[in-house]
Amino acid sequence: MAKQSTSLLECPLLVAAVFITGIGGTFQYGFNIAVMTSPSLFIKELVNTTSTERYGLPLEEGQLTLIWSFLVSIFCVGGLLGSLLAVQMGKKYGRKQCLLMNNLVAIVAAVLMILSKRAVSFEMIMVARFLYGVNTGVILTVHPMYLVESAPKNLRGTVGVTTATFSSLGKFFAQLLGIKELLGTEDLWVWLLGFSGFVALFQLFTLPLLPESPRYLLLNRGDQEGFERAVKRLWGSRDYSVETQEMLQEKIELQDIKIHSVMELLQSRPLRWVVLTVIVNFVTIQLCGINAVYLYSTEVFTAAGIPQNQLNYVAFGTGLCEVISSVICAVAVGSIGRKKLLIGGYGCMAVTQMLLTITLNLQDHVKWMPYCSIVLIFLSIFSFSCGPSGVTMSLLAEFFTQSYKPAGYALACSINWVGLFVVGMVFPLLVKHLKSYCFLIFLFFTIALATFVGINVPETNNLSPLEIQEAFRKMHSKTEKGGGPATPCGTTDNEMHGLKCQTKL
Repeated sequence: MAKQSTSLLECPLLVAAVFITGIGGTFQYGFNIAVMTSPSLFIKELVNTTSTERYGLPLEEGQLTLIWSFLVSIFCVGGLLGSLLAVQMGKKYGRKQCLLMNNLVAIVAAVLMILSKRAVSFEMIMVARFLYGVNTGVILTVHPMYLVESAPKNLRGTVGVTTATFSSLGKFFAQLLGIKELLGTEDLWVWLLGFSGFVALFQLFTLPLLPESPRYLLLNRGDQEGFERAVKRLWGSRDYSVETQEMLQEKIELQDIKIHSVMELLQSRPLRWVVLTVIVNFVTIQLCGINAVYLYSTEVFTAAGIPQNQLNYVAFGTGLCEVISSVICAVAVGSIGRKKLLIGGYGCMAVTQMLLTITLNLQDHVKWMPYCSIVLIFLSIFSFSCGPSGVTMSLLAEFFTQSYKPAGYALACSINWVGLFVVGMVFPLLVKHLKSYCFLIFLFFTIALATFVGINVPETNNLSPLEIQEAFRKMHSKTEKGGGPATPCGTTDNEMHGLKCQTKL
């Protein structure tokens, strides 16, 4: 029987799922990454006021900087904890229930943020940032998992990439709401920091309208009736019997297979190329230099003659560019493919970083050079959002079968949060000592990743996890010589039998 494909517009409830989970999902991650920039002076003032009222002494500049750094970076600590909790919560309670409970964490954090100024307590902000981190740690794990598991095979790439779109949208809204005409004032900045609570309330009331992930219902709970109801609601009335049969076959093969731990995942010899691909992608997403691009954008805009009091408005351009680019990625990923988007994205970033190193060093000597730098900054953001940003997170749900998926998410999200913390601590030192030459370090990582993907990663478009693992095995079969006949990466003999059955279908 031929497989039928469908468009996203033919699945209205799936479109609703994209928006509901996105607004209360990775939107929160992007928002909380960017929101601390606008009210930074007001927060530092509150820290100083707290010290003065308690101890009668204002803080020295070094002490204030240390506390500020901790307020920003504790978000990553909470994110790491949240990503580790999400794996077990998503498995025990389901993807939907996990997201619902997670909203309560964001609401508590928002209340602490809003009351922090009245209570004259920067510690409340610190606790709230930690809780926001836990909230987004759960989101980054469960949100893409829910969407990819809820979509037909031919739409997995499109809906998976929307997680990056909503992350970009969150950054843009943080920039927008942070201007002085809206919430970026001395009286309203606490409401800016508490805005995530209202977003969480929106999802808390709308998410119950959606069904649980069909794949979770069938493979984890064994609820075939619930699975069929969820598929009919999300995918419409068209015939998806072939794809349903594939999942039913996978359910049969996974009945006697346990859920593997992170250590078992790392020690799995057949899985080493899949694991290495995940590790390399998630390390590079933090070391590709996009943070340096955003940092130098302010300097470049100033050199181009834009007044200081207008810089916040010009920064909207970078945020809007990221949103538009991620939408393009969501539309294009199905036809172009993940592999080409990753190679093209990192390849273009490498070129722009090399040219930025030159233009930034010449902008004090050549009058028109800052305008070249502006173009390169937007090109770099466009390249990042069209490829690496959109594709990387969706790879996890596609690479692993249900037995390895929790361990895969735990590993990747831990790398993401540790990397974000380390980059946040080390990056300012790199810029201070290397200045624009720091792009040469990032250039190495972008070229290395593009080369790695080109040589070692197969295209995954419209393939099931077992088919993707078989593609990895075929690509690296020469390196498996001497180890006997290899089954697809990390699969058991039962799972291999399931792959053969899928192929016959």
